Amino acid sequence: MTAEVDAGAAPDDDAVVASLLGRDPGGGFTVVVRGDAGQPVVIANEPFLRDGTPMPTRYWLVDPALRVRVGRLEAAGGVREAEAQVDGAALADCHRRYATERDALIPPGRAGPRPSGGVGGTRQGVKCLHAHVAWWLAGGDDVVGAWVAGRLELSRPEA
Repeated sequence: MTAEVDAGAAPDDDAVVASLLGRDPGGGFTVVVRGDAGQPVVIANEPFLRDGTPMPTRYWLVDPALRVRVGRLEAAGGVREAEAQVDGAALADCHRRYATERDALIPPGRAGPRPSGGVGGTRQGVKCLHAHVAWWLAGGDDVVGAWVAGRLELSRPEA
């Protein structure tokens, strides 16, 4: 897959992403990685859904073919394998940096529930390979995302 990092919006991104997900994403987002034909590959979610519900997952993998490939890796024990093979301290640092990036988007003094956790909404370990590889594709320094990319022979998009 050749892709590029893109912070621009296309007029039909909302409809395209809803179609790719099979449902409305529920909140605001920006397409941050696009495929060769300009189709969304990764989106960056706002920290709250439209109804105010906290959204812990900042980066979503929306490309259907890539979601299937990552899903197959998960189904084959990839979550446990990744946890066993990546450095635990580096993974904890990934969760901290991910949460810091997301939380920086929350206005100071905002009352009510807030998103929590790191990559995929978890504070430790690996919950979702999709979330890790999405952040890695978007340029994040994610050890699990890099592990997945190595297993699936993915390359990072050109900036």
